[in-house]
Amino acid sequence: MGKHVVVGYGQVGTHLARKLLERGHEVTVVTRSGRGPEGAVKVAADIADQRRLIEAAEGADVLYNCVNPPYHRWHTDWPPMAASFLAAAEASGAVLAILGNLYPYGPVTGPMTEDLPLASTNAKARVRARMWEDALAAHRAGRIRVTEVRGSDFFGPGATDQSYLGTRFVPALKAGKPIQSVWPLDVPHSWTYLPDVAEALIVAGGDERAWGKPWHVPTAEPMTFREVGERMARLIGRPAPKFARIPWPLVRALGLFSPMLGELRHIRYQFVAPYILDSSAFQQTFGVTPTPLDEALKATLDA
Repeated sequence: MGKHVVVGYGQVGTHLARKLLERGHEVTVVTRSGRGPEGAVKVAADIADQRRLIEAAEGADVLYNCVNPPYHRWHTDWPPMAASFLAAAEASGAVLAILGNLYPYGPVTGPMTEDLPLASTNAKARVRARMWEDALAAHRAGRIRVTEVRGSDFFGPGATDQSYLGTRFVPALKAGKPIQSVWPLDVPHSWTYLPDVAEALIVAGGDERAWGKPWHVPTAEPMTFREVGERMARLIGRPAPKFARIPWPLVRALGLFSPMLGELRHIRYQFVAPYILDSSAFQQTFGVTPTPLDEALKATLDA
C-alpha cells in the first residue's frame, strides 16, 4: 500500500490517519508535538521548516495539509507553512491534498458550488484564497499535483471546542440545560461530518480526476441550530432543548478581551443568512454520499 503523510493531528487529521491505517497504508503523522495514533510513524517538526517537511514527505504518495492555526494567526502562520507544503510536494512528487474552507467565497446568495469566485475581501480569507491560487499555479506549471476539499462547519466525534455542535452544544443538551448560542437559531446552515471530511481527502488525493480542482465534502441537507437540537434530543429520548441567545453587543464587548471572540465579526454573515453547501459535484463524480444524518448525530452524541 502507499505512503501517506498527514500533517496535523486535530479534529480532521485524527480521523484521516486512523482511516488510512485501517486500510493498511503506511502513515506518517507530522505535528509540532510529535503525537499521533498507534501504528503511525510520528514526526515532531515545525511545519514552516521546509527542510523538515521535505524529509518527512520523502517517498510519499499523498501529502495531506490538515493544519489549522488559530484564525487570528492566519496572517502570520499560514504563508510559511503553505510554502513548506508546496516545496515538500514538489520534492517528493506526492499529491498535495489540502483541507480548505469556505471563507474565500465570502457572502453569497444561494448554495455554494466549487465554481464560485474566491471573492471575499476579508484579509484572512484572502490568505486562504492565495494558498489555493499558488498551489493551483504550481499544478498548472507541472511542478506538483494538488486538490483541495472544502467543508462547512464541522461536527462529529473528536470535534474541538471550536465546533458549534461540539462541547458547547452536546453536554448541555444531554444534561437538559439551555444551550447557549451566539447566532440566530432558525437560519438554515450546512454542517459537515468529520469522518466524511477525512473520506473526501482520501478519495481526492487518490483519484486523478480530483487533481487540479477544488471539491466540496459530501454534506447533508442544511439544518438550523434549533432543528439540530430537536433531532439530537429525539435520538436520546429527551424533549426539545431550550436555547439561550447571547446578545451580539455582548459578544462584541467580550471580543475586546478574547482574540477568538473578536474574530466572530468576520464570519457573522455565515449565520445570519442561509449558508448552504452544494456537494453534488463530488457525490456524482466519485459516488460518495454523506453519512446518514441520524447516524452522524448519534455518533456525535455518543462521543
